[in-house]
Amino acid sequence: MTLQKGGFPLVLLLFLDSPSSEVPGNLLPPSRPSDSSSGAGSVFLPRLGRLWGASMALAGLPLMLLLGALARIPGSEGGQETPAHFLAQVKSECRFLNGTQRVRLLQRSFYDRQETDYFDSDLGKYVAVTPLAQPDVDRWNRDELLLQIKKAEVDPFCRYNYGILQRMSVVGRRAKPTVSISPTKMDPSSPNTILLCTATGFYPVEIEVQWLKNGRPEEEGVAFGEELQNRDWTYQLQVMLETQPQWGDVYTCKVGHASLEAPITVQWEPRSSSSARSKLWTGIMGAVIGVAFLAVGLFSYLKSKKAIPIQPPAALVN
Repeated sequence: MTLQKGGFPLVLLLFLDSPSSEVPGNLLPPSRPSDSSSGAGSVFLPRLGRLWGASMALAGLPLMLLLGALARIPGSEGGQETPAHFLAQVKSECRFLNGTQRVRLLQRSFYDRQETDYFDSDLGKYVAVTPLAQPDVDRWNRDELLLQIKKAEVDPFCRYNYGILQRMSVVGRRAKPTVSISPTKMDPSSPNTILLCTATGFYPVEIEVQWLKNGRPEEEGVAFGEELQNRDWTYQLQVMLETQPQWGDVYTCKVGHASLEAPITVQWEPRSSSSARSKLWTGIMGAVIGVAFLAVGLFSYLKSKKAIPIQPPAALVN
């Protein structure tokens, strides 16, 4: 069962193996027996719906329930067992729109990693994917009782387990990301700087990360990593920007997520190196000392100039 909205994928699989080089009649596609039938090939997914939901509630593992029935058939040489060559698989998917307002059930059959047929609850019938499955699909679609049973599985299988996951806070879960920027240099002699914008702890996985330089989107030198899953089912993502920062530039990492009312923005500005700061402070101190000496010299000059008496002209003395 795959949740398409508000949760991570959940898949219920049924495996059957056969080592035969030809497709067994009861495996391609697996028979859909009536309620009175029995046997390994007649395991019905609707009967597993409540069992699956109950086991999830007890075990607390809302990712996958895997049921396997693996068989080996004795080979023709020496009566020894030979490993299986083909794999028959049945996968049920529940796709939700607006919660459980609209639910679509797809029950898909595969053989040797190729889809052969599927049941679509929206269509209310089986659909053949390969020509080999067409005769069986035609037979199933003529069985009105079988079609009614399959269409009725939407409630006990899909909606029931949706409620289980909703109570476990799997459906509709939101976790806000934590965003940080870390600069690094791959080559100390290179003028390029690598800026890493890291968003971690967010859920669901869909997220939008954008680099901006001085308020304008940056596209060149941007590389996106893969979303990595944390142990608490949240995700983390790193987006790299390779650039040559200049004094006065402002770099911004902008992150948008479903858990946020508004995007998160984190800024980074280039800082001068310690040697550059040392040279700057040396120059400032030298200028201050020079101005101080100039002021002292000018003050002394003006003071000495005022101390010299002014001699009157000789004509005025006579």
